[in-house]
Amino acid sequence: MRDGLFTALAAAGFVLATAAPAAAVGTLHPFCIQGDEYPGLSNCTFDTYAQCRASASGRLLDCIANPYFAGVSRDPRATPYPYRQPRRHARPPAPNPYAPFPNPFVFEED
Repeated sequence: MRDGLFTALAAAGFVLATAAPAAAVGTLHPFCIQGDEYPGLSNCTFDTYAQCRASASGRLLDCIANPYFAGVSRDPRATPYPYRQPRRHARPPAPNPYAPFPNPFVFEED
């Protein structure tokens, strides 16, 4: 009984160790088709914008750049990876923790 259990565990470990990781969905092609037939980013299978526009022709569909595309494309409409980081505004200076608190009981006349 114990030998059968160890054999099953060893076989399961071997299968898990040799399994390849799954490719991320939607990261292989730079353009997606969107519309009533394909909501969201459900059809990102186009390598060029022209391919996407040809498939969308005559239907209420539009082509967009795939925001999750992780490759290199010669098409300038494709989203670059890694994404451009938005410019952050400068932070205001931090308050001085050692500054004295104003006394609320002292009234100053102008």
